[in-house]
Amino acid sequence: MSSCPVSRVSAWQNTRIPWLIMVVAMISLTFIAHFLFQEYLYMEPCEQCVYIRFAMLTMAFGGILALIDPKNDYLKIFAYTFVFWGIWLGIEYCLTLNHIHEVVHSENPFAGVDGCREIPIYPFNLPLHEWAPGWFLPTGECGMDTPIVPEDVYGSLNAFQKFFVGTPPNFEDGLYSNGWYLIPSMEFMNMAVCCLLAFVVCLVILGGMFVSYAFSHPKAKIYALIVLVFIIILKILGEPNSVV
Repeated sequence: MSSCPVSRVSAWQNTRIPWLIMVVAMISLTFIAHFLFQEYLYMEPCEQCVYIRFAMLTMAFGGILALIDPKNDYLKIFAYTFVFWGIWLGIEYCLTLNHIHEVVHSENPFAGVDGCREIPIYPFNLPLHEWAPGWFLPTGECGMDTPIVPEDVYGSLNAFQKFFVGTPPNFEDGLYSNGWYLIPSMEFMNMAVCCLLAFVVCLVILGGMFVSYAFSHPKAKIYALIVLVFIIILKILGEPNSVV
């Protein structure tokens, strides 16, 4: 029985290892976006960007719940609920951001852009942009992730920063002068696509863990069904009021 792949995955998701990996990954990506790209390289986040941060931290919160006791079924219900809700939101935000990116960089003058507010609206109308504006208030233009360097820091940029943002005053020779891409020279995979890939990878891995958990013992199937119901409830009730 121990050689069965489902049993091995089920046993693995009962340990802290996969949950810790996910928590570290999601928090690390959020920290990189804030401290490296936003604060150090002056790449201001747009509305969908801060939503993606929220989705990643929602997943991290679910993982932290599981870390308390990964064998506790009740904690695991809430852990999987928040993780999959975060993945669902994250995929939606990434698809919206990628659409905006494509529209902004297209030559179609009639292409419209939707999903670009100055004041964000989070699930359950959480005022995260008021609680932590440095992290959750969008300050960048939609679909434009090129660095915006303030004039008062032109003279203090170091060589590392200039390599990425370019040299003042034009900033045309930096690695990210035309925006963030996984391979900038080819403009291959923008930020939205890379984040989408991260969420999909998490969906595949966590989905496998969830399925194996559902077959781990008789009551687990009931708990798994409860998770699915909770996810749908969060998604429906969490839809923010669009009135600004």
